[in-house]
Amino acid sequence: MNAPLLQVALDNFTVAEALESTRILAPELDVIEVGTLLCLAAGAESIKTMRTLYPENLIVADLKIVDAGGELAGMAFERGADWVTVMCNAANATKAKAVEAAVKFGKEMQVELFGNWTFEQVESWKEIGLKQVIYHQSRDALNSGGSWGEANMKVVKQLADMGMEVSVTGGLTVDVIKLFKGIPVKCFIVGRNLRDAADPAKEARIYKAEIAKYWS
Repeated sequence: MNAPLLQVALDNFTVAEALESTRILAPELDVIEVGTLLCLAAGAESIKTMRTLYPENLIVADLKIVDAGGELAGMAFERGADWVTVMCNAANATKAKAVEAAVKFGKEMQVELFGNWTFEQVESWKEIGLKQVIYHQSRDALNSGGSWGEANMKVVKQLADMGMEVSVTGGLTVDVIKLFKGIPVKCFIVGRNLRDAADPAKEARIYKAEIAKYWS
């Protein structure tokens, strides 16, 4: 079982703000996510900027596509994205067009699991050629006192057992990592807990060390 990757989510409004984080964090990370806010506020060229400055990192464009799958995914892949996100509630035709763009560029799409979805739908996505999903712990649930627990682990494990590559996100603190022991997580996605840490690079190393405890 491969060790999960560590990804930072850049939910900034300007490239300059994002670069304040990546200058410190990029050497400690596997994946850099150009977050939805950054994609919208700074435009698609923000993807190209990250690709140019950080050739050693995987680059995610978190576009959360719901329509125009081929056009939007192609735009991101042309600018150097390795992975692009499409929403689970997008039509399968939209997902299929996005996958076509991914295949053209030799890259991959990720399905964001928000709101209502079913495991039967996941099977239909596999038939389209999708291999990656992102499982979220709701920010609203976390802000209301919720936490990662057995119910979440059950869902993540079932997705993995179906053959999907599962990334997870949503208030991931270091002490949550151990809950996923034994599950083939693709990537741990961390936002403010990395970007806003007193020493972001040190915090990233702590995450990586914690991951190494449970995966080898």
